Amino acid sequence: MRELQVIHAAEAAEVCPPMEVTADARPIEGRSADEDLAAFAKAIGHPARVQILRLLARHNACFRDLADALPLAPSTVSQHVKILKEAGLVRGDVEGPRACYCIDPRNFRRLKILTAAL
Repeated sequence: MRELQVIHAAEAAEVCPPMEVTADARPIEGRSADEDLAAFAKAIGHPARVQILRLLARHNACFRDLADALPLAPSTVSQHVKILKEAGLVRGDVEGPRACYCIDPRNFRRLKILTAAL
């Protein structure tokens, strides 16, 4: 396992351009909030996915860097990233042979808020 390489700022902006930051008016209690939290919990329910989120919370990264930073086969890392993307916690961009990823800030913030509201 090796250290994750940091993508340069210009390259990171290409990978995951900044999202418009707006107030989140979604409820933190009730059925909708419970469904959101359950979906997020399912997505982070594996230690490898937690590791991927921690890595991406620090720096945007391309797939090869994620795969090299984790003690898993690249195909396994790919499956875990796919689950995180489907849950909305990770955004990514595939450009030719390069696939790069970042945290989806709005949904990551939602996960933190819903967890804190337990």
